[in-house]
Amino acid sequence: MSTTDKDVTVAAEEGETARAGAPRKLNPKPKSRGGLWLGIAAWVIGLIFVTPVLWMVLTSFHAETDAATRTPSFFAPLVLDGYRSFLNAGPWPPMINSATASLVSTVLVILLAFPAAYALSIKRVDKWTDVMFFFLSTKMLPIVAAILPLYLIALKFNMLDNIFTLVLLYTAMNMPIAVWMLQSFLAEVPVEMLEAAQVDGAGLMRTLVSVVAPVVAPGIAAVGLICFIFSWNELLLARVLTSTVAGTALVFLTGFVTSQGLFLAQVCAASVVISLPVLIAGFAAQDKLVQGLSMGAVK
Repeated sequence: MSTTDKDVTVAAEEGETARAGAPRKLNPKPKSRGGLWLGIAAWVIGLIFVTPVLWMVLTSFHAETDAATRTPSFFAPLVLDGYRSFLNAGPWPPMINSATASLVSTVLVILLAFPAAYALSIKRVDKWTDVMFFFLSTKMLPIVAAILPLYLIALKFNMLDNIFTLVLLYTAMNMPIAVWMLQSFLAEVPVEMLEAAQVDGAGLMRTLVSVVAPVVAPGIAAVGLICFIFSWNELLLARVLTSTVAGTALVFLTGFVTSQGLFLAQVCAASVVISLPVLIAGFAAQDKLVQGLSMGAVK
């Protein structure tokens, strides 16, 4: 190869290197109008859902006469009469009952549903799909259809107005959804981790606690939070099976609805206070909830 050809080759290589090292100008993607309209629609739907909550909070700070006006008054004087009436009525025993029933039932659901989901996802039992369908079928029966048999059973065993009756019923009520959710989370656990634990001599309980549980901790947190919310918000069972001793916060809330006098501001104030534990738990575990609910959604 001649000297001239070598110079041309070197110059061409240097030009390619310069072009490769130079930043390329990318054409900006045009903004999609469809994405803009979807964003606007999401904001509108969010405001529609949030507006009743904001209206409830605002009404809770109004006097009963202002809260009961036919045309809503946005600029009425803000007072704390509704909250004073709620606190003077003695809400703490019902709040403690709700917390006890919700927390204890949630712990029991996690302890029982976790090994069941492990057997249905990792160490699959025979006809596991039939078992999953059975769990799902238990949610198809409305609670109102079973309220009379439950009442008669509680009456026979002298368990009416007993907080542990609600704990058992809330545990049974939330078990199917917990097993279904945990089964989808545990299906994402790598099999290699379980095989490594078996090689190291770990037993079943050690594998569940030390290997599987840390991997699906966001899913467990999401299931626990959902079961807690379902238990805290349940009214029908508590309204029928309890009265004064084991009445929950929602049963206490219904006592503010009377046929005489004005009660709207008091009900709104009581609703705000009773909703706070669920809201605080949701905000505290928001990242775990989103992470847990998204597990298994995308491979």
